[in-house]
Formats: sequence, C-alpha cells, structure tokens
Amino acid sequence: MKAKYILFSIVLLVSTMVTAQWQSKYEQKTLVDGADTLRYRIMYPKNFDQGKKYPVILFLHGAGERGSDNESQLVHGGKLFATDYLQERFPAIVIFPQCSKESYWSNVDVDRSTYPIKLNFNYDGGPTTPLRMVMELLDNTLKEPYSDDDRVYLMGLSMGGMGTFELLSRRPKTFAAAVPICGGGDPNSVSTYAENTPLWVFHGAQDNVVNPLQSMEMVSALLKAGVFPKFTMYDFANHNSWDPAFAEPDLLPWLFSHRRKNP
Repeated sequence: MKAKYILFSIVLLVSTMVTAQWQSKYEQKTLVDGADTLRYRIMYPKNFDQGKKYPVILFLHGAGERGSDNESQLVHGGKLFATDYLQERFPAIVIFPQCSKESYWSNVDVDRSTYPIKLNFNYDGGPTTPLRMVMELLDNTLKEPYSDDDRVYLMGLSMGGMGTFELLSRRPKTFAAAVPICGGGDPNSVSTYAENTPLWVFHGAQDNVVNPLQSMEMVSALLKAGVFPKFTMYDFANHNSWDPAFAEPDLLPWLFSHRRKNP
C-alpha cells in the first residue's frame, strides 16, 4: 500500500510539473482602465524576436473559467498552443484574457431555469465591460510593430464562442479567421463580417447546455449571406465539443492558412 502511495505521489508530482511547465510560458498581466481591470495571460513565440512579425491569437474561455485568479482561463485550450512542437510550427502571440465572475463576454441574457439554456442576445446594448476591455487589449497588441495585422485569429468556447460571434460583429475587418466552439450569437449580425472572415464552427449534437441549434442558426445565416463556413457537428459530443475540436489535425493548419481579406 505504501509503495502504491509513493508511486501515485510521484505521478502526481510529475503531472503537476509538466502542467506548470507549459502554463509558465504564459506571462501574467493586467490591463487597467479607470475602475476596470482585465487580467490576461500572454505567450510570446519561442525565440521571440521583436524585429519580426508574428500572428496574434485571441482566445475567449467559457463561463466556468471566469474569475480573478488569472489562471483558470488556460484550462481549455492553453496547452493547445504551448507545446514545443506547435510553437515551432506555428509561432504566434497567444492571448487568454479572463472574464470576471459576475460578467460575460457577450451581451446576452442567459436563462438557466431549463437546459439547454435560453439565450437572448442584445448587441445593440453595446459590449460588456470585459469585451470592451478585450478590444482595448487587442488594439494595444496590434499597435506593436511585431504584431502582424493581417494574421489575427479569434477562438472561443461556450461563453467564449458567444463572445467570438459578437466580437466579429464589432470588429468585422480585424480577424483573418475565427473558430467559435459550442457558442451562439445574433444571426442578424453576420452580414457585417461574413465576406471578410472565414469561420470553422464546432458543436456537439448532444449538447445539453448550449443548444446546437444556436450554432446551426449562425451557420445558416452565413450561408444566406453568401459565404460557406466550415461546420463540424460531432454526433457523440455533449457540451465539451472543444475536446474533439482541439484534436482536429487540420485545425491549426486551417487557421494559420488565412490572411485578412479586406484590411
């Protein structure tokens, strides 16, 4: 029994060290604007050279990772970009902001009295404070000479997928490509960015948190706008469709293959 305990402790220690190793690649930073604070993590490319230009990836986490620890937002997706292999193949500046516990990336009323949850998007009400600060953070990043304005990519899951759709509508000429996962949005907003930004939309058919019809409505609106998004519906997946999405071998090659169409 004692030997098993020691072995378990060693495995746990090694696992913790490996996790800490990739998480440490993301620097902890904050953006302060008056009384508002946005915490975020940022990872610069391996062998970062300020004389070169790099793509920028903005990743919006889900509702479960909200808070103020400036760490939880890396749980889903952080490791995707931090492995040595992917850093060498796709060097990029990767930003993971963290939404405060009491707020949301998207301006949406969420009714959790039944599941899947009911969503009522209100883009006309303006961006939430966290999303407004994300836009400010992105603007600041793109002012840096080492940021490639033509290769800015947006990803998000669940609440972050909703934020992805809304941010596209508020910055329709910024992003070279976007990946909303198990999210949703206002179908009436897609005309502002449809022709500028290729999308790969993911959802799980068995999602009992965010109805897969939310993504289907956005894809349908994009088709009506005359564009042809990639759309992957996993028949086996519930809400955590980000796991098979991250495992797609073509995900990052597809993302990085795009450059901004109408700067």
